[in-house]
Amino acid sequence: MEQSPSQDELTVMHQFDRLCQLALDGEAANYYRHMEYQRNHEVNFSEMKEKELDSIFVMDEYNLDSSHFRVLGYDIEVKDTLLVEALQALTEKKRNVVLLSYFLEMTDAEIAREMKLVHSTIREHRTRSLELLKKLMEENMDGAEE
Repeated sequence: MEQSPSQDELTVMHQFDRLCQLALDGEAANYYRHMEYQRNHEVNFSEMKEKELDSIFVMDEYNLDSSHFRVLGYDIEVKDTLLVEALQALTEKKRNVVLLSYFLEMTDAEIAREMKLVHSTIREHRTRSLELLKKLMEENMDGAEE
């Protein structure tokens, strides 16, 4: 014959049942609150207008068509292939002066300090480099057209 549970055991079982019921009610309330939040604050992409989609659109850029030059500890990215070819034809000092001047927007005085050269030498390197770059790029453009 089975023994019937004592009054204390019944009380503990009822308390446990009630605790489980309260926990499940709390979880259900949290779930409904979360679903309401999603309805009010989140939108499926399929429901968005094209203008809204365009505002969050991001195009990945890959460095397939760019080159990097390392100058005085700076890494300078040049994306134009015609310019890259012309820069590679320059001597290292002239290329460094052009890159520091036009890509990092450093003044001639700052470049002279960094490269430990005279200010007038930097100006001369920059002037001659630009003339040479123009000539090289025009030649490359003419060669590409033929």
